[in-house]
Amino acid sequence: MQYDVSHRAAPRWLILAAVVAIGLNLRPFLTAVGPLAATIRAGTGLDYEGMAWLTLLPMLLMGVGAFAAPAIRQRLGVRRAVLGALALLGMGSALRALATDSALLVATATLCGLGVAVVQAACPGIIKQEFPRRVAPVMGLYSAALMGGGALGAQLAPLISDLSGSWQQGLAWWALPAAAALGLAWRALPAPAVTTPAARAAHRPAGQLLRRRRTWMLMACFGVMNGGYASLVAWLAPFYQQHGWSVARSGSLVAVMAVAQAAAALMLPTLAASRQDRRAWMAAALAMQAAGFAGLALWPEWSPYAWATIGGAGLGGCFALYLVVALDHLPDPDSAGALSALMQGGGFLLASLAPWITAALHSRTGDFLAGWWYHLGCVAFVAALTMRLDPARYARSMTGATARPA
Repeated sequence: MQYDVSHRAAPRWLILAAVVAIGLNLRPFLTAVGPLAATIRAGTGLDYEGMAWLTLLPMLLMGVGAFAAPAIRQRLGVRRAVLGALALLGMGSALRALATDSALLVATATLCGLGVAVVQAACPGIIKQEFPRRVAPVMGLYSAALMGGGALGAQLAPLISDLSGSWQQGLAWWALPAAAALGLAWRALPAPAVTTPAARAAHRPAGQLLRRRRTWMLMACFGVMNGGYASLVAWLAPFYQQHGWSVARSGSLVAVMAVAQAAAALMLPTLAASRQDRRAWMAAALAMQAAGFAGLALWPEWSPYAWATIGGAGLGGCFALYLVVALDHLPDPDSAGALSALMQGGGFLLASLAPWITAALHSRTGDFLAGWWYHLGCVAFVAALTMRLDPARYARSMTGATARPA
């Protein structure tokens, strides 16, 4: 589904502002949970593996929803799909004010995860369509907003919880910025136009893309890499609370990690924009992830803020660069957006398992150290596959079923 760019109701800067506002709302519902984990456990009776579902389930739904998003967009159009998904995200956040037990809290996570799934599957295609010559920096800005929203969620949730005397209010207040993003998107996102025969001919349906080994490789890399983010969001604050940190201080550590993610997500795609081969910058991001997880595993008390900053920068930079690389593979915005949606769909299905795996390792060892070693191994796995992303082979890797896939 393409946009009516010849009759755009909003200027380009307003569309950019809407993309940023949307991005800011896609992670706080996840990052706010970790710093409040001890309080939520006391109020709901959830154990660590039960708490993992508050991250696992939304990310699982992000994966499933990303696969369904192309059909939703085809039926509703991109504009209505995004607006409806933002409304669902706001509703899920607002209902957390009433979450007095674990069942309702998990239900709100479900609503938020479904809303985010549709939005983040659509945003790369919007960026490719509206900013075709600025894909890398705009994708970096969107990714930075996404990570920055995560930082705000981690930092402000404990403060609002303390001020209100309610952990539910610490989670629910993000309904307000979600409503603001919905209003801005209503004003800025252009209406869909009738897809031309040429565009339909160029568009690659999901079934064709799933026949490409490159699609599955992108899913695997994106998923395993984002598993590190999911585990840190869920367990970094509880890890340091076990080391004697307060709720507010451990929340600030998650916020520092998210700020580093935002900075790297903004900077690395911009630095990588001069060349289509992004592998050197991706290798640098993966090296930072490795340093962060190694520091948490070996010297957790030495410099926690350094490990959070370095690891966060590596995760944020790699996240943004993988979104750019997925769009690089295909020139048509619809097809590139579909590939990005599939990468995110399969990727988030994989990533959703990471917090539970880390929690299960904690249950068996009594500490999160085994989880950090697990993610260090994941970084090595992603690094090996990333080296295969030679842009000279993009076209060949995405050709029709008769060509040998790369």
